[in-house]
Amino acid sequence: MKPFYHLSATSLQGKEINMDAYQGKTILVVNTASKCGLTPQYEGLEKLYKDFKDKGLVILGFPCNQFANQEPGDAKSISEGCLINYGVSFPMFSKVDVNGKNAHSIYQFLKKELPGCPGNCIKWNFTKFLIDAQGNPVKRFSPLTKPATIARYLEKSL
Repeated sequence: MKPFYHLSATSLQGKEINMDAYQGKTILVVNTASKCGLTPQYEGLEKLYKDFKDKGLVILGFPCNQFANQEPGDAKSISEGCLINYGVSFPMFSKVDVNGKNAHSIYQFLKKELPGCPGNCIKWNFTKFLIDAQGNPVKRFSPLTKPATIARYLEKSL
């Protein structure tokens, strides 16, 4: 089994989810924030999810407050904001660190497999990682990459 599938994370509802639950799916992992200039990307991510979920896509959202305090809320406010403002229906997880010594194991793994900015860090909110249906990280997208741009990569991998 691929290393990604050995990892787990806590959902916004407080349930521990093993990533092996997504085996056989193409996965887009995104660190999110509700008070960021890029927050409207939630809308594009939801469109991607709706357009491709029946073909095997799952998007996993990981709120993060490490960039200019742009995700200050608790699980309830994050969940309500995602649903009310953007109609998010893809899985959202509890707030995590993506950089530093307390970085979540999923982000430690993804940054090792697909290095990015200097120091192998996550540059900002809405950095995206594409993982193929076999559990291999295949592409890293910058925060400025609009979700619609990712559709062409999904068409190749689904």
